[in-house]
Amino acid sequence: MRGKTVDLRVVRTQQAIQDALVELIEEKGFEAMTVKDITTRARINRGTFYAHYRDKYDLMAKCEEEMMAQLSKLVKQTVPSVTAEMRHSPARLAIFPLVITVFRFLNEHSRFMKAALGPKGDITFQTRFKDFFREMMLGNSPDVLINENECLVPPKYFSTYVGSAHIGVIQQWLESSRREPPEEMARILATILVHGPLYAAGLKKLPESEPPVAEFMEGTNTNQ
Repeated sequence: MRGKTVDLRVVRTQQAIQDALVELIEEKGFEAMTVKDITTRARINRGTFYAHYRDKYDLMAKCEEEMMAQLSKLVKQTVPSVTAEMRHSPARLAIFPLVITVFRFLNEHSRFMKAALGPKGDITFQTRFKDFFREMMLGNSPDVLINENECLVPPKYFSTYVGSAHIGVIQQWLESSRREPPEEMARILATILVHGPLYAAGLKKLPESEPPVAEFMEGTNTNQ
């Protein structure tokens, strides 16, 4: 029992530190805050902080790594079924379950993600997040969505475009207080991904044989 009590105390302490981190990013920005700011806000002494983290950069890195590990696990659980479905008709619409998984995760962890990805957050996290989407979308392994050998443009440009587009849409959504629910954001991003920006802008019509994402979603249970 004693061991469990110690573990719970550690969990509560780490949560208090992480909550303080997010609050301080929102108030003064990551670069401006100090370890003293964090310990004062979390109501702990410096020794307790240093028992868990080397400095504020180590704290931020570990929080980010935890978030990315959780998201990566969810994505890896979804990708196999998506890649299998993409080999069949309507292949282009199969990506929706993956997109909605991502937005539901972001919604659940919105306060940290908004702080970390925002203008007062950690610029290196933005780069890491872009890299995550590029690696998820493109590569030579069987657990990615698109084989880079099948790309019609140089893979490095395609992956950069995809990564930047994803992060831009996510940042805009978080900064605008998540006005749209995750399911609607999944539809928006999937529409751009599946049909292209010209269609999303109303400048291009789809062939009659290609149903829009919105029509596909009508038969999808988005509450699962």
